[in-house]
Amino acid sequence: MSDIAHVRFRSATEEPPLARRALIAAAVLGLGVLVAAPLVVVFAEALARGWSAAIASLGNRDALSAIRLTLLIAAISVPLTAGFGIAAAWFITKFDFRGKAILITLIDLPFSVSPVVAGLCIVLMFGTNSLVGGWLVASGFPIVFALPGIVLATMFVTFPFVARELIPVMIEQGRAEEEAALTLGASGWRIFRTVTLPNIRWALLYGVLLCNARAMGEFGAVAVVSGKIRGQTATMPITIEMLYNEYLSVAAFSLAAVLTLLALVTLMLKTALEIRHADQLAALRRP
Repeated sequence: MSDIAHVRFRSATEEPPLARRALIAAAVLGLGVLVAAPLVVVFAEALARGWSAAIASLGNRDALSAIRLTLLIAAISVPLTAGFGIAAAWFITKFDFRGKAILITLIDLPFSVSPVVAGLCIVLMFGTNSLVGGWLVASGFPIVFALPGIVLATMFVTFPFVARELIPVMIEQGRAEEEAALTLGASGWRIFRTVTLPNIRWALLYGVLLCNARAMGEFGAVAVVSGKIRGQTATMPITIEMLYNEYLSVAAFSLAAVLTLLALVTLMLKTALEIRHADQLAALRRP
């Protein structure tokens, strides 16, 4: 018994010092090669000819148009996607019906379908040669090669982010609080505003931030439906590709640096909110 008393049982997650150092080194090396190094290259190439050349390239009419269009698309598509994501999460978690698994699978579809395929589907549905698209063009409301088509393509690829953040949280919280409010005579809108929304606000915020980052950086689906019309339907990612193909490397990397900064600001905002509201987040995730 004395020998057993002196035996030290190792935790299943405790590794020898050498193994821990090797794992940490592998993680740091991977992040350095896959994340840090490309970011350094982007900013180094953007400033290869100095700040004046980079700023001058961003002052170009096409670059300014691409920045405005990208921000406009994000401003339109992100709130719409958030609304659809909330509605889908509410419907899936608060009601029992046949085909729920199929609906959840459809929500995940944009994760598995190529954005190029999504763009082609939008072109086939709303292009000039289609019944609906031809009527819309004749009425003066084109979808393809115009802002509405780009918004639709962006919404398709970003839709799962909000819904997928909300569904697990709403499933864990259950329906007890909403049912209690309903028995007290609260209306559906009041229940959502005073009970459901405060409980899901952090998951909703995370989904919106991720959705915004993806909306600004989407290329495949937007490239198909936009037509890549310079100064009109060319977003920042598309303009970056066009400039790079024209061997305007400083202009391309300067615009890429702006897009990277927008993504970094999004991540910094998310991190700042996590730090500031750490206690509330811990309470939300506590089983």
